[in-house]
Amino acid sequence: MKAKWILTLFIGVLFSSIANPAIAADDSLELQDESIYDVLVDRFFNKQIQNDYDVNGTDPEAFTGGDFAGLTSEVNHISEMGFTVLSIGPVFSSTSYDGKEVIDYNQLERHFGTEEELKALIEKTHESGMKILVDMPTQQVSKDHVWVKENPEWFTENEDGTFALNLENANAQAALTEVATGFVSKYDIDGLRLQQTNAINTEFIGSFSKAVKGVRDIYLLSDEEMERVEGLDAVLLPGVEKALRNTYKSFDQETVVLGDLMKASEGSLIQVDSLSNSRFTSDIVAEKGYPPTRWKILFTQLFTMPGIPVMQYGSEIAMNGEKAPETHQIMDLGVDPEMAEHITNLNSLRNTSEALRTGNLEILHEEAGWLVYKRSNEDETWIIAINNSSTTKSISLPAAVVGSDKEMRGLFESDIVRQKASGEYLITLDREVAETFNVIDERGFNKAYIIALIVLYVVFLAFLRIVWKKGRQRKAEEAAKVNA
Repeated sequence: MKAKWILTLFIGVLFSSIANPAIAADDSLELQDESIYDVLVDRFFNKQIQNDYDVNGTDPEAFTGGDFAGLTSEVNHISEMGFTVLSIGPVFSSTSYDGKEVIDYNQLERHFGTEEELKALIEKTHESGMKILVDMPTQQVSKDHVWVKENPEWFTENEDGTFALNLENANAQAALTEVATGFVSKYDIDGLRLQQTNAINTEFIGSFSKAVKGVRDIYLLSDEEMERVEGLDAVLLPGVEKALRNTYKSFDQETVVLGDLMKASEGSLIQVDSLSNSRFTSDIVAEKGYPPTRWKILFTQLFTMPGIPVMQYGSEIAMNGEKAPETHQIMDLGVDPEMAEHITNLNSLRNTSEALRTGNLEILHEEAGWLVYKRSNEDETWIIAINNSSTTKSISLPAAVVGSDKEMRGLFESDIVRQKASGEYLITLDREVAETFNVIDERGFNKAYIIALIVLYVVFLAFLRIVWKKGRQRKAEEAAKVNA
């Protein structure tokens, strides 16, 4: 915790004169300023035993007791990591713990809690400085959905026995729009995410967006990798999960594909895994890697590249799993906070730096496992160096890239890189290390700091001398008593 406090304090001081303080829940923020923490209500924290209807903590397919009240009580775990949006998944009445197999859009899932408890969660989330996002499933609803019984022509049956709402059907479109606008009117949420968006009629997405935003100007997001569609504020960048996973599951991996994606990632959602597929940790384990190291390097990439970072719950503890329900383990809030602290520091940096959120991107170097890029605007310049290789790497950057009479201050490894007589700046990183350098005017040696160290050293020596003299005096007195 001490390391987190020191770095967070340093970041705050560093930007006090060039940027706004850490971002809070602000309606004026653009989506590109956000970072999203993705969670399933049932798997986060059980607070209210009154709604534990037939829960079974030993059956991974069953409800385990997580609820709105539990999220409310532990929401600070998420906000303290610096996330600006809490995505809580589907909340409608459902036969499945993940909320996908909806029974009734007009009812909340009773295992999750009451209307009052959901409103309390929304209020607490806003008080903690975050927005809140709810998922709307449409393509895998329960066979017992009230609309399946009343209007079977609105649906097609999936191979797994669930039903997909046919959003080519005008009546189905009208019904879904009505429940969504009603939900947004009733609950002060900040966004909806359509699940399996790539299977939904694109013209309907446009009209649906207009309707819900007519109630209140909320975010409307996609959960799928797809091309941009009118009406959606952001989609998941096509190819981003595969590129991030392939690049960082092991060292010495090629970075060209990732570099190309970074050039197109601005304004898109970016993530390494989702709650619908395997955990990134499973890739690391398959490569016989060490998850904390792999994750920490990946986090540096995720929170400093263009785009809107999305992180799944449990990533801060390297949660593992090949497929659901193994990938949906109950959250353990009592583990070593090292990775959570790293996320906190990166999010604090991103929240405070406009250049890291929306600045220009320039790829400076890319080869197997060695990626260097620049994020900048008129006020700030950052150099991000990621050595995901098996050897120490170095690169010399010209003054045309960094500027003249500058110094580069590393925030995580505490490196300071100064301009050489040749005019270049030499960066050297050990293997499997990522660093974020802030480019500032050269300060040279801090005379006041050096003087303070000298004074402290002199005082410390004087203190040791006093202790030594008192020790000798005490021994002499004790010897005199013995001789007497």
